[in-house]
Amino acid sequence: MTAIVLDVVCVALLLHTVVNALLLRRPARAAEVEERVSILLPMRNEARRLTPTVTSVLAQQGLADVEVLGYDDDSTDGTADVVRRVAGERVRLLPTNPLPGGWLGKPHACAVLSGAATGSVLVFVDADVVLTPDAVAGAVAAMRTHTLDFVSPYPRQLAGSWLERLVQPLLTWSWLTFLPLRLAERGHRPSLANANGQLLVVDTAAYRRAGGHASVRAEVVDDVALARSLRRIGARGGFIDGSHVARCRMYDGSRMLVDGYAKSLWTAFGSPLGAAGVSVLLLALYVLPWVLTPFTPWAWIGAGSGVAGRVVAATRTGGSVLDAVLHPLSVLAFVALAAVSTWRRRRHALTWKDRVLP
Repeated sequence: MTAIVLDVVCVALLLHTVVNALLLRRPARAAEVEERVSILLPMRNEARRLTPTVTSVLAQQGLADVEVLGYDDDSTDGTADVVRRVAGERVRLLPTNPLPGGWLGKPHACAVLSGAATGSVLVFVDADVVLTPDAVAGAVAAMRTHTLDFVSPYPRQLAGSWLERLVQPLLTWSWLTFLPLRLAERGHRPSLANANGQLLVVDTAAYRRAGGHASVRAEVVDDVALARSLRRIGARGGFIDGSHVARCRMYDGSRMLVDGYAKSLWTAFGSPLGAAGVSVLLLALYVLPWVLTPFTPWAWIGAGSGVAGRVVAATRTGGSVLDAVLHPLSVLAFVALAAVSTWRRRRHALTWKDRVLP
């Protein structure tokens, strides 16, 4: 009976993944944007991998009126020097200010950048994201065409180490599987609002009405929190497919990945209790069926559906179909990271970019 119940749920989630994959919007190609656009680059200790990002930002096409602002968040590795060498005066670097009390570094950097921006559209780009020449214009055009207030073109997630290949594909798969895209885009519930700070395009007026990054100043998962602040003032938007216009290697190696997920997973689902609940759910849906396969052939339906969902997500967004076969191991790795995150939080040992997180 347990296997049949799991089969029903897993097949339903697979069908939901397929529907989302069909509904997923993409940025317009070869778009032309007439309004002023502000491209904003928050940076901290990114000198080693910043050059491709800045080069791709400066190569943007289809923008009639654009400014590029950068904020070096007290880096110690010469990040600002890299920007000056690559971009010269084409990127306006804002003066670095001490981090105020009650703020985390990323929200503060974004708040400073948005405060100096003069565009009617703000485009936040992380320092590890590389764009195609039509990425920004296409995303802005998609936002305006579909009368949205923000869009988050989800970049294609690159992976190098074995742990990256296990874990990183879960990001795209998770929202394609569990998030009803159209309802999340047009609905009124803040809990359904989502965004990815790697690449976020937002109408400036809506951003300011929502309180901007000041409204999420202490949030570790600031991108999701900002999307929910936008939703509370009636703004509409969400994920679109950015896999053809942007790519990102979020973590450079397994150790960095562990530190990155440890800083945020304890709060990514609302609380450590929420993270534990999600971990149990994922184990029940995507690991338990494999455990049951020696005892009942019915379990193969649930086990296969989980892998099939990963294949759909990978095919739609440029991921690795081969890595999708390891889905149960991916879930186990994710649950282990959630446990590490909760454990480090209890020990007050959360750090990121050489800063201790409160």
